[in-house]
Amino acid sequence: MTRPNKKVSNQGQFDFILFITVLVMLGFGLVMVLSASSPSALSEGKTSYAYVTTQAISAGIGIIAMLAISKIDYRRWGKLYRVAYIGSILILLAVRIPGIGHSANGAYRWIKVPGLNFQPSELVKIAMIIFFARYLTEHKADLNKFFKGFICPLLWVAPIIVILVFVQSHLSASVIIIMIVVILMLMAGTKMKYFITVGAPIAGIGGIALYILAKYFESGAYRLARITSFMDPWADPTGKGWQVIQSLYAIGSGGLFGVGLGNSTQKYLYLPEPQNDFIFSVIAEELGFVGCLAVMLLFGIFIWRGVLIAMKAPDTFGSLVAIGITSLIGLQAIINIAVVTSSMPNTGMPLPFFSYGGTALLILLCAVGILLNISRYQKQ
Repeated sequence: MTRPNKKVSNQGQFDFILFITVLVMLGFGLVMVLSASSPSALSEGKTSYAYVTTQAISAGIGIIAMLAISKIDYRRWGKLYRVAYIGSILILLAVRIPGIGHSANGAYRWIKVPGLNFQPSELVKIAMIIFFARYLTEHKADLNKFFKGFICPLLWVAPIIVILVFVQSHLSASVIIIMIVVILMLMAGTKMKYFITVGAPIAGIGGIALYILAKYFESGAYRLARITSFMDPWADPTGKGWQVIQSLYAIGSGGLFGVGLGNSTQKYLYLPEPQNDFIFSVIAEELGFVGCLAVMLLFGIFIWRGVLIAMKAPDTFGSLVAIGITSLIGLQAIINIAVVTSSMPNTGMPLPFFSYGGTALLILLCAVGILLNISRYQKQ
């Protein structure tokens, strides 16, 4: 990991390969949102272009925001790390405020005000990256110690996770945040043995506790249903196993080159919200293995450039922010693809830059803007 006392050059050109990769994914994603969402939009009494129009507007605003943020010195964000932490807690609690918070399917995960509807957890992920990058940078000398380097950082993330799980019932966001924090801690210098000897047992106990709550107290019982349907979706093919089975039908129908763009059968109300969590299944059906490989290659290039930016960052803070943003997008992509291919239980994780969701896309593009700004600086 780089040291903070390296000299920093003036701003230069940002990472052009990363920028082009993001634009290609956005264009690819818009085409697939149009294809995947048309039947759903028509069934809801909307035009076939309803979803893609909203997504295109968000993408356009997001690109402008990304370019603007790419010119803001990334170190300024570090000065706001306390604001980011306190703001994260407040915005997560805001989902329970009448008139602001909005529930769907029994979960309070959205803030809905005139002209704006978004999941606070998407913004909190970025805020946590900034907070922990600055926190770990300031306490770098103590990271090899058990209490100060392992326990203390985890104590900071605990309130966020508790709020996410018990107020929003959003376990997948909690898992992503924990994974990113662990990656940042390891990259900053926390010893691996602490995670093996203490972290792994705690994670195991937590998993058992969630199982007991779901099994005997019906708290988060849907999570247990997702696990059982993952293990044997054919046990309940018209119920809990429906999503997985329809996704596999779509992927299996695609073959090597797919059935052709726009010719998916599963998107006609077989797949639940094909323009969102299961858009990769539609890609597999319409564009086949070749299309899937192209998507994975694009994310591979993104991760490669993100890691390279982190390695060349002039200070520890910049390096940690870069690896945090790269990990966020990379992990979400890996989890989404694993879910739709039935390699892991359903988590409700969207595919970055592809899945429908205007505000989430805008937030991701702003994060990429920070990453592009870090790439403007080089060590001397």
